[in-house]
Amino acid sequence: MARRAPRKGQERASTEGVAPSNELFAALPARERARLLAACTEVNLVLGAVLHERCDRIRFVYFPTTSFISLIQTVDGHSSLEVGMIGAEGMCGHALILGGKVALLRALVQGGGRAWRMDAATFRRHLKNSPALRRLLGLYVNVLVAQLAQTVACTRFHVVEKRLARWLLMTQDRAHGDVFEVTQEFLSFMLGVRRVGVTAAAGVLQARKMIRYKRGSMTILNRRALKAAACACYRSDRNTYDREIRAAYL
Repeated sequence: MARRAPRKGQERASTEGVAPSNELFAALPARERARLLAACTEVNLVLGAVLHERCDRIRFVYFPTTSFISLIQTVDGHSSLEVGMIGAEGMCGHALILGGKVALLRALVQGGGRAWRMDAATFRRHLKNSPALRRLLGLYVNVLVAQLAQTVACTRFHVVEKRLARWLLMTQDRAHGDVFEVTQEFLSFMLGVRRVGVTAAAGVLQARKMIRYKRGSMTILNRRALKAAACACYRSDRNTYDREIRAAYL
């Protein structure tokens, strides 16, 4: 994770056009997908940027392509826990799908990269006029709620080592590679445990040659072994998405 403090709304317009690789866009009929893309701006989300805080009015929705975003719940104004992660399989700003206007969770860019951005008013208009989009995003909300619930149960019942393995697999899926930036401080923040607990858990995975961690750089060495070490929550999340979205659309 970046060592500098995140800055709210930090993003840059992209000057390079690339084909969309967001799975929700890919699931739509070609004509509907073209209309949505025409209403979007491609932006580069910067590592560590805060897209919105809890209770902020949602100004934009984001459909990541190469970036990914953490959804964070803060307790008592200082303690925080990651409860969801959004990459190319989803979108950020889901409260608008349900008719809300304000964010229920903090959205932090965990992996910098590209995303399609649409302003909230335009998104609501497309949602109103497109039954296909409403149905798809309704299913996506079901997936996201299931992930949030799974994370709560995982945090309560599973040991740090298994939770860390799950988190690393989720991050690898969205980072589109085996190497990504993350500090132990950030891991403790995401998992809701003390740094010493993260150090011990990472040490176990590293000793078993599943990962290599050095100076903020994480490398996944053995994904198969890491999946075996993770709790069942990782597979449960994947199965939910496959059942609700991929089986029906992709």
